[in-house]
Amino acid sequence: MTIPNNEVFSVDKASLVRRLKLHLPPHCLLVDEEDLRPYECDGLTAYRQLPLAVCLPENEGQVIDVLRACHQLGVPVVARGAGTGLSGGAMPHARGVVLSLARFNRILRVDPLARLAVVQPGVRNLAVSEAAAPHGLYYAPDPSSQIACTLGGNVAENSGGVHCLKYGLTVHNVLRIRVVSIEGEVFEIGSEAPDAPGYDLLALLIGSEGMLGVVTEVTVKLVPKPELAQVVMASFNDVAKAGEAVAAIIAAGIIPAGLEMMDKPATAAVEPFVKAGYDLNAEAILLCESDGTPEEVVEEISLVTEVLTRAGASHISVSQSEAERLRFWAGRKAAFPAVGRITPDYYCMDGTIPRKRLAEMLSAIAGMEKKYGLRCANVFHAGDGNLHPLIMYDAAKPGEWERAEAFGAEILELSVALGGSITGEHGVGVEKINQMCVQYTTPELEAFHRVKAAFDEGGLLNPGKAVPSLHRCAEYGRMHVHRGDLKFPELERF
Repeated sequence: MTIPNNEVFSVDKASLVRRLKLHLPPHCLLVDEEDLRPYECDGLTAYRQLPLAVCLPENEGQVIDVLRACHQLGVPVVARGAGTGLSGGAMPHARGVVLSLARFNRILRVDPLARLAVVQPGVRNLAVSEAAAPHGLYYAPDPSSQIACTLGGNVAENSGGVHCLKYGLTVHNVLRIRVVSIEGEVFEIGSEAPDAPGYDLLALLIGSEGMLGVVTEVTVKLVPKPELAQVVMASFNDVAKAGEAVAAIIAAGIIPAGLEMMDKPATAAVEPFVKAGYDLNAEAILLCESDGTPEEVVEEISLVTEVLTRAGASHISVSQSEAERLRFWAGRKAAFPAVGRITPDYYCMDGTIPRKRLAEMLSAIAGMEKKYGLRCANVFHAGDGNLHPLIMYDAAKPGEWERAEAFGAEILELSVALGGSITGEHGVGVEKINQMCVQYTTPELEAFHRVKAAFDEGGLLNPGKAVPSLHRCAEYGRMHVHRGDLKFPELERF
């Protein structure tokens, strides 16, 4: 992977540190290499880079001061939450600073009547639901890393989770955000009302990967805890049948609270780790959750069971207690660390395809395993076609990482060919920036660059991430764009 061009930004570290010391107390500024090392990457550990400094502001005023200073000095800024991201979106810039929002960790208000919570960006995802629980409410988006990931990072990546099929992604559950621009100007997008006039800038900012502004406050929706939730676990002796069963459930007009799929290598890794009760003889299992009133759940479970039986399920069981339901989900949510126990390294992908193409994709991945000589365990947010293939490799063996990277790139590009997308919830970051050249045309990428320029004309916020330059795409061999053909040549600095 090509690291973003560091020569574009000429920064004197000593001058930068002197300037930052004017705005931050000593304990809020890290500059020594041993202190910077923990910030060299996010959850995508294959790409690492040290920043010049790490800022840990404790209030919005300090955020404003740091951004203004960096803007005046022409210093890149990479905002960071908990660092659990999986696409390199929080990887530092070698000539810039990391702006950590870890100390913005307060829940400012929980309003049970309006069913909302106002939180700082460093608040953990799960902590919101814990604070809302006494009121019979919770925050619906639940990434697998919800015990550690933060709301600011969720907003940056538009995170999802196992229940996003019914309750939506982060963008569907955020009402308002407070943002600081690279110039240090504060603005608010959205409102606590059901709708706000004007362009939908809230949807634009959510999922923008820290490239348009730095979030300092988030207002989220809370939803009532369902009276009852149950999970149907279905086994299949053929992976293709499991994929077809997913499409059959949706085609029947059923929108489950969650619909997840794991293949045999994934369940084999998870079961000894979690003891979730998975069928280790099955080639694939489906987890399908229904929630609501007891009457609604009984009816939907009956319909789901009928559809799964017709689709060829070899065994079906239904959770009989809340503890069993949580155990079923614990296995799915522990899939990533479980695979980490059986391989020195793994590469987690994040493509999305139409549900009806799941069987086709799984067959193709099996062929890629042979092509690249690497194993792959598959877990899916099957209900919305979001794939998470876990490519297993050993970074200590020469050539294995390169094969894993090529394996992942082929999965992403096939996702596009099948009518899908290169990402569902992990973002683009540095990981998928080349595949953006496959996903989008020249005019579309030009439009993205114009949006970036409107918010950050100097290209200082998280440069080199998410949206490739058109010349990068030309080098990748997909778009064959030359400088003389560019409609907006000034955009190349991004």
